[in-house]
Amino acid sequence: MQRRFCLKSAAAAALVLAGSSALAQEATLRFSWWGGGERHETTLKAIAAFEARNPGVKIKGEYMGFNGYQERLTTQIAGGQEPDIMQINWAWLATYSKTGEGFYDLNQSRQHLALKEFSEEELRMGTVAGKLNGLPTSYTARLFVWNRAAFDRAGMKPPATWDELFAAGKAFQAKNGDKAYVIDGELYDMILLSQTYIHQKHGTPYVDPAAPKVAMSPQAVLEWVQTYKKLVDGKTATPLPYRASLGGAEKPTEQQPDWVTGTWAGNYTWDSVLRLRASTLNKEQKLDIGDFLTVPGAKNSGMFGRPSLLFVVSKRSKHAEVAARFLNFMLTDPEAARILGVTRGVPAADSQYKVLVDEKRIDPLEQKAFSQIKAAKDAGRITLPSPLFESPRMQKFMREVFEQLAYGKITEQQAATRLLDEGNALLSRLK
Repeated sequence: MQRRFCLKSAAAAALVLAGSSALAQEATLRFSWWGGGERHETTLKAIAAFEARNPGVKIKGEYMGFNGYQERLTTQIAGGQEPDIMQINWAWLATYSKTGEGFYDLNQSRQHLALKEFSEEELRMGTVAGKLNGLPTSYTARLFVWNRAAFDRAGMKPPATWDELFAAGKAFQAKNGDKAYVIDGELYDMILLSQTYIHQKHGTPYVDPAAPKVAMSPQAVLEWVQTYKKLVDGKTATPLPYRASLGGAEKPTEQQPDWVTGTWAGNYTWDSVLRLRASTLNKEQKLDIGDFLTVPGAKNSGMFGRPSLLFVVSKRSKHAEVAARFLNFMLTDPEAARILGVTRGVPAADSQYKVLVDEKRIDPLEQKAFSQIKAAKDAGRITLPSPLFESPRMQKFMREVFEQLAYGKITEQQAATRLLDEGNALLSRLK
């Protein structure tokens, strides 16, 4: 992500921001988002700051945790009752706005948006059929996060190669007991981790980024399944049945007692949740970003990266101009940056990023993660995934197959056959 600190950009932003200080109408808008306590608190403070600048404008917050958010939003959109402003996952554009008509075209309010704060690529990621449907809060990717203190206690070093990762499980348990694991994660974390290895080795992700079809060859799909099993059977990754016995298979890593104490030493996760992962560790632990494991000769990093979140405006909003001004405040204004920090990731907009860097508001761990992702992205080693990969129906299907594999209900070959045949059939229906 190129940082383009230039006077022209700053001047453009200043003009837009100056125009947002006095709205000529009274309006009440609804804004929906999901997140945790810190995101809720900072977002409400940012809303209050915007309202203070714009007398007569009220922003009504509608917020919750992630579970159930998309289902509620889908129901609201189907009934024509969605909020004026919405936080969505980037992949949801393929569900809600296949032709670009699902949301308000922000190009219609360009005069109220400091679009030069974003790169052309960032704007392209929020554009569907020429219509600017959304603006990104940040860019996120999956990284290897290691508790170096846990490895030090075991007399080991964090894995630097895939072979070291595959072989680390039994050695780690020999030092720490059979409840200790090198890497933990929910089922989706492990699916993505295994896909990264296959993407590097075979050159393709599971879903073709350019067409609604499975991109992996039959051999690659089988190896994808086998990689997942290798991580679990080799005692490297936390087994799904064991995880389920500890309060639910989808219980976040930071809420696991074995993570807090360093019994589990790593995680393959979004850089945007680093603060959450670190927040529960006791004082004896030390979290760090590891080298991104890469197959020798791989042309693509296999790093799963995309815009972390988008802000969109309802096509039915009666106050689309006000909504655009609010988006501009949240995404580009220095005051909003100071309030929000990195609760939605390291800001995509130049002005907000510069504020947080200058004021040392970005944690060194988060900055290290950002730099690793930026280096891969600038080198063209991250391919934007197919949004269909993250569609609810595709997610449900993949989880079901890997869950049955994890519980021994199907063989590796049966799992691979389903992922190939049923995967192609489902993708053809989703296009």
